Amino acid sequence: MNINEEIKTELFKMQDIDYKKLHSKLIPTIEQERIIGVRTPVLRKFSNTIYKNKDIDIFLNSLPHFFYEENNLHAFCIEKEKDYNNCIDRINEFLPYVDNWATCDMMSPPIFAEHKNELIHQIKKWICSTDTYTVRFGLKCLMSHYLYKDFKTEYLKIAAEIKSDKYYIKMMIAWFFATALAKQYDETIPYIENKMLDVWTHNKTIRKSIESFRISKEQKDYLKTLKIKE
Repeated sequence: MNINEEIKTELFKMQDIDYKKLHSKLIPTIEQERIIGVRTPVLRKFSNTIYKNKDIDIFLNSLPHFFYEENNLHAFCIEKEKDYNNCIDRINEFLPYVDNWATCDMMSPPIFAEHKNELIHQIKKWICSTDTYTVRFGLKCLMSHYLYKDFKTEYLKIAAEIKSDKYYIKMMIAWFFATALAKQYDETIPYIENKMLDVWTHNKTIRKSIESFRISKEQKDYLKTLKIKE
């Protein structure tokens, strides 16, 4: 049995049918027959074992995968890459095959935190892609790594200038700005006051901010006054 067949066999051993029924409703871009139904903590634990397999490169080079869980396992294996350049190469090979928000969002290589100067240039390339989930991944990395101590106001401009009618990109822009309001309120609020986002994303940002425990009541009350009628 080769490693790809071994992985599929093990994934079906970990199958949880009730979880499959529940989770499939959250990722409507994936056909139900492509979802096995493996809980994320279980899959992450399995990735620790399979990554040590001497044939792991065969699996990582076997794109595209059919099952949703195979893609998630692929993402978790990429996270374990200790060399930054190798990690970027693996991600760039994988991103064209990412076809849902969950796989996109759960991939977060720890090595990124050690290479902020290089990473921002790669993020700018991802954001310029024509692929929905490549853009979303770039935005998620920008949100995760550059809204805190490495923050620069120019990063808000990068996100605001993304023009797309794709739902999963617009949702990530709203998430980005809601997080920016929580972490860098004074620098971010002009983007809402001056209506620098499209109406849908503007209002979604406000909604996410109002739902956040990281935004003060006074800030939430003010944001409510900035909502645009659709």
